[in-house]
Amino acid sequence: MEQRDKLIKELRGESLGESNIQSLSDELFQNEVIRPILKLQNDLFIASFQNYISKYKRDFYTKSVENKLAIIENAIQKDIKFRNALKGMIIALFTTDEYSIYIQNSSNLNKRMMNLLIERLKNQVQLFDAP
Repeated sequence: MEQRDKLIKELRGESLGESNIQSLSDELFQNEVIRPILKLQNDLFIASFQNYISKYKRDFYTKSVENKLAIIENAIQKDIKFRNALKGMIIALFTTDEYSIYIQNSSNLNKRMMNLLIERLKNQVQLFDAP
């Protein structure tokens, strides 16, 4: 497993965001683990949401920008199957040590992951214009 963990850390790259000695452990985990994974997996998240639109929200392309943003948020917050698929795409790139940290505070870290992912997709809403 040591080889897998090393490979994952190399693949993800540097931590993102501000971290200092006074940062909370959840904030450190967010900046050192979650943010780099979200950046790495961005294209997969976009493809996944485009698939979600094509299956469940065919009228997405006719909506206003505000409605599109609401659909993104609702899809991730309320569609449990979709949310769990997205969580799996993130958790799959945890090292075993990071997973141990994650399971100790999974509820709070899940909120952080999903909020960051919602903001990431909202900031790229223009990518979800009609094909």
